[in-house]
Amino acid sequence: MKLRAIVLALTALLSTTAAHADGFLRAEGTQIVDDSGETVILRGMGLGGWMLQEGYMLRLGEIGQQHRIRAKLVELVGEERTATFYRAWLDNHTTEADIAAMAVWGFNSVRLPVHFNQLTLPVEAEPRAGEDTWLEEGFERIDRLLAWSKAHHIYLILDLHAAPGGQGNDLAISDRDPAKPSLWESEENQRKTVALWAKLATRYKDEPWIGGYDLINEPNWSFATPGKGNGCDETENKPVWALQRRITAAIRAVDANHMLIVEGNCWGNNYKGLPPAWDANMALSFHKYWNRNDAASIAGIVALRESYGRPIWLGESGENSNVWFRDAIALVEGQGIGWAFWPLKKIGFNQPLEIDPGAGWAAIVAWMTGKGPKPGADAAFAAMMQLAENSRFDRNIPHPDVIDAMMRQPHDPSARAFAPHRLTDSPLVVRAADYDLGPAGVAYADTVDANYHVATGGERVLWNNGTTYRNDGVDIARDADGVPYVTDFVTGEWMRYSIDAGKGGRVAVAIRARSATGGRLALGEREVALPAADRWQELTIPDVALADGSTALVLRAVDCADCEVEKLTLAPR
Repeated sequence: MKLRAIVLALTALLSTTAAHADGFLRAEGTQIVDDSGETVILRGMGLGGWMLQEGYMLRLGEIGQQHRIRAKLVELVGEERTATFYRAWLDNHTTEADIAAMAVWGFNSVRLPVHFNQLTLPVEAEPRAGEDTWLEEGFERIDRLLAWSKAHHIYLILDLHAAPGGQGNDLAISDRDPAKPSLWESEENQRKTVALWAKLATRYKDEPWIGGYDLINEPNWSFATPGKGNGCDETENKPVWALQRRITAAIRAVDANHMLIVEGNCWGNNYKGLPPAWDANMALSFHKYWNRNDAASIAGIVALRESYGRPIWLGESGENSNVWFRDAIALVEGQGIGWAFWPLKKIGFNQPLEIDPGAGWAAIVAWMTGKGPKPGADAAFAAMMQLAENSRFDRNIPHPDVIDAMMRQPHDPSARAFAPHRLTDSPLVVRAADYDLGPAGVAYADTVDANYHVATGGERVLWNNGTTYRNDGVDIARDADGVPYVTDFVTGEWMRYSIDAGKGGRVAVAIRARSATGGRLALGEREVALPAADRWQELTIPDVALADGSTALVLRAVDCADCEVEKLTLAPR
């Protein structure tokens, strides 16, 4: 489907109350409300990877931090070309087109992860110790993002994702260099953090489309064992609260308008030792990854909301399957909690937009991770610039299934057509990978449909083993021409296909499938044998009745260990 068609289709599917900002979002009791006092459920995405790169988003998880990635690129192509790449990346990755699309899809907010070095120098690079050099270009990028957000009625939440020195032992999320003092080990880093928030608040104090200030993303620091641990066992967290109180005081000296968002230790989730609320207009954030989506998973933070008397916000979540997304959003919205999922785009298939890295990026990844030779400088620079260009919205691969799982399915669990399948007098080809949109158990069934490794204590698992095309449990691969097909289709799994049958009638159905060990498939109750072979085979069910109007076919794996299905062809009789 072309991007425009996808956007139009999703517009028809989705409906939300448009945000308005004649005044400011604020905390009122345990709810976030707008200027008229109406409760606002924030539905947003985080712009991860734009102003702060994390290695895994570029297939460089083994490298991790942005400063290490940048150093390797300098080694590869030189400082001047690396600077050119980063400017192109910043220019292309997030533009007004991204924000406009988010508004069309039904989102009402966007969370901007800020790297401090876009706005000020590191303490060790300041010409005069104890002073702050401000980088206007970074502020102007935020200004432009704010202008786009205003134009499309999207609240912009500023998130200090990489604080001076870095705020935790999960190094990549804050681009921390462990050879230098962290945020918690340096008073000067803390002073600069406070000064940066004062600067931001001074600049944006009168901007109602700024939805709030997320003060420090995911502190994860064990004060009892500095340099080790992520603060999950801390019982008081005094430095975490003390610094956020200092930031609050600096903001309130210039800005009485904006809601402040506090995060606990342990990636935002350890609130032990939290002092009484120190500001009337503050909310508490929590983050949620890879656990169960049941009441127990959020019981602690919901109880804190009630006892503390302040709103809570799921400030970050994601990196999972559509099943997990749908269930998590339904869970938190059922408790009146807004959310921001992560990220809007990256290299990979499980978010609204996918960046195609281009053919040359794999060679750079292989060299950086010690798995391949060093590419030539010219070829590497061309690949870098192709990646930067492909990060732009009009070059992204949209994933309407992810958007549907986030925006429609928490409220409407019915199956909907993924692609139009209209029966005419000519044969209708239905790709197996184009099964319906909808929750597991409604649109499809698969043996693995989400990753719960935090809850199980086990290893991370894949849901779509092919990691391409769609973000459900159905396993999808691509052939040499890039055409998607269903793979690892095993006993008990099934997929549903909505068909516009018009006046109805009878059709012959040919199923193009293969299995090295053989098996049995079924269309509805009509079973067909699949002989063992490595090649594609046509399995025919000669006479299938279709009711008039909208109907559905269900393809089942009756007895399969390794079945694969490319397509179904419906030929009117």
